[in-house]
Amino acid sequence: MTTYSVEKETKRILLVDDNRALLDAMAETLADEGYSLAMAESANVALKRIEKGQFAAVVTDLRLPDRSGLELLELIKEASPGTVVIIITAYGSVDTAVEAMKLGAFDFVTKPFPVDELVMKVRRAVDQYTLQSQVQTLSKEAAILRQEINSRFHPDGITGRSPQIDEIRRNIDQLAASRSAVLILGETGTGKELVARAIHNRSLRAQRPFVRVNCAVFNENLLESELFGHEKGAFTGADQRRVGRFEMADTGTIFLDEIGELTLTAQAKMLRVLQEREFERVGGSEPISVDVRIVAATNRNLAGEVRDGRFREDLFYRLNVVPIQLPPLRERKEDIAPLLEHFLVKYATENHKRVTRFSVEAMNQILSYNWPGNVRELENAVERGVVLSQTDEIPASALPFHETRDLESSAALAGRVETFERRLIEEALLAASGNTTRAAENLGISRSTLRYKIEKHGLQV
Repeated sequence: MTTYSVEKETKRILLVDDNRALLDAMAETLADEGYSLAMAESANVALKRIEKGQFAAVVTDLRLPDRSGLELLELIKEASPGTVVIIITAYGSVDTAVEAMKLGAFDFVTKPFPVDELVMKVRRAVDQYTLQSQVQTLSKEAAILRQEINSRFHPDGITGRSPQIDEIRRNIDQLAASRSAVLILGETGTGKELVARAIHNRSLRAQRPFVRVNCAVFNENLLESELFGHEKGAFTGADQRRVGRFEMADTGTIFLDEIGELTLTAQAKMLRVLQEREFERVGGSEPISVDVRIVAATNRNLAGEVRDGRFREDLFYRLNVVPIQLPPLRERKEDIAPLLEHFLVKYATENHKRVTRFSVEAMNQILSYNWPGNVRELENAVERGVVLSQTDEIPASALPFHETRDLESSAALAGRVETFERRLIEEALLAASGNTTRAAENLGISRSTLRYKIEKHGLQV
């Protein structure tokens, strides 16, 4: 009888058959391929061997003296879910082999089988086991990294060590227990929703709903239905009652993002909810009372909007009970390093890459850039760098900019053009009392072009 050496786990194969001659023949063949073999002439012996050690694959006959191969298959899957099972079946028992595959067998061979067929199927089975093991290992590493992130960074995800971020954290702690409205101000990409969620998560409402509404993506009619719901038949297409976001958020928090984009009519309806804590669904007459904490956010200067008559002063003061101003990233550059570390770990884990650092040139570009898109732009840059890096280091060429000063001036210019265009369209619409045809004529552009730009800027008509 041949003696077979024990090798590493991914090479270990268990052969199960009551035909000793066939067992020895299979063992001889697979040993020549570098596999470590164990043998069993019954299901019970096979199970005992599995209890003592892990096997990459089991090759078992369907007919065994003490149990059926199907029963053994099920027991193997319970005892060692990762082990891959190949079934040996006699000619004419293919239906049973198919049933075995439904129960979790990897493949089957039919007696009499050529040697090369057995070797090929065992090789594939071991490859499958190896792949499964690698996935499990990566999942464990990801879990460890997530724990590391949670321990090293603030639990609300607000990463940074600047005095401004420390002050924001203190404000969140102070505001959490209150039910007063909060207005979060800051440029796009500074993390306004993150702060809103932190306020909710620290409050007594933490186990209740947190409902987000982006006020900029709905026109006036759709926004009213989105916020307050509607009754069946309230308008064409309203084939059933719909519950609005305020009802969904009852006893919890509603986050009104881009509140500065509301039209004056929508602002008046919002004011009533803030004052009276009740509303009617569109098409309804019964008042609905809600207990909702309101957190709003905008990248606009609402005080300036009030002066210019584009935002109601009474609504502004209702929302601005406790304001939180989020500074742009360019004003807190000491937060860039911890943010880089946070995003590097996050995207290296998500992409299964062992990227651990930035090149000196990449860091110089990152630190000299003004980040007009703030934390969101920084996060996107790190994700791109991780995806494109070929080693454990992110080179400057993998970042989304090469000449930082040119990009910064270009982005600033583009921002000014966008602001000017939006303001021009707003003034034209105001002068035309909302008539898009007349506004387009005054601007010297087609009506379709104006409609495109109205949608592009999220304007309400």
